Amino acid sequence: MMMALESWEPKTKLGKAVKNGEITDIDVILESGQKILEPEIVDMLIPDLKVETILVTPTQRTTDSGRKVSFRAIVAVGDGKGHVGIGVGKSQEVGPAVDYGTKQAKKNIIKVKMGCGSWECQCGRPHSLPRMVVGREGSTVVTLKPAPRGLGLAANDNVKTILRLAGIKDVWSTARGATDNVYNTIVATINALDSLNKIKP
Repeated sequence: MMMALESWEPKTKLGKAVKNGEITDIDVILESGQKILEPEIVDMLIPDLKVETILVTPTQRTTDSGRKVSFRAIVAVGDGKGHVGIGVGKSQEVGPAVDYGTKQAKKNIIKVKMGCGSWECQCGRPHSLPRMVVGREGSTVVTLKPAPRGLGLAANDNVKTILRLAGIKDVWSTARGATDNVYNTIVATINALDSLNKIKP
């Protein structure tokens, strides 16, 4: 990884600022609303990023030469310290699909505001969420509620993966709608978490 970053030649102004050491904190970028177009930016600023492949599915399409199989990979990344992202990659082979999905997840990374919004706890430590949030994608709706310390992640496996990668330890979660749609469920979860970055009306 370090050798790859040393040979990285940034193509964007933001990438050059990171490579030159002018920007050393990912939150400076995320809070300014700048779009990350190079995954190496995240590699440099969050070196301990974890990557998890959530789902790989084969897809078929018919061409003049017959049926062609390709793969679609849904990938999530996070540092367990308030940053998480998801991405989708497609390729004729599993490996490249996962690699592309990983790059997209890095470019889509968001900051997650953590806190202790549970009236049952009020410990003041950032183990949960500061308030209840709701996220939607298609017909899928995910609700996340602050929970007391020690409860754990009361959520389905896909929601739990996103929360764990973000560093959230205790949450009540419900999901309704097309919850069997993995992509919609994790995007709805990300949308719920990202809503914490927006001013509550």
